[in-house]
Amino acid sequence: MASLNSVSIIGNVGKEPEMRFVPSGKPVTSFNVATNEKFGGNDHTEWFNIVTWNKLAETCNQYITKGQQVFVEGRLQTRSWEGDDGVKHYKTEVIANKVLFLGQRKQTEEIPLETESEDLPF
Repeated sequence: MASLNSVSIIGNVGKEPEMRFVPSGKPVTSFNVATNEKFGGNDHTEWFNIVTWNKLAETCNQYITKGQQVFVEGRLQTRSWEGDDGVKHYKTEVIANKVLFLGQRKQTEEIPLETESEDLPF
């Protein structure tokens, strides 16, 4: 039986991206994106945790800024871990394979409109 795990988001970056390196040396950049919707006269904001790897991680870390509008394409992944207090924690993230930079750009920099992940680490 076939299955599909795909997500596409257009929204605004909520805070500056954070890049780190895993023990193998591969870069990973995390940031969050907010989407806004109206239901019956009420506004609703949904926050998504975005994770990028390798060249895409480096590009996102270099060019994405808080407030910028982006299009993110990827898949959902939920990871779990046990905290120091023995409580199990869960976090759902979008593992991005494509990021498009939308909206206004800084005048002094050339920013690639589209970046794709070439090789995810899994």
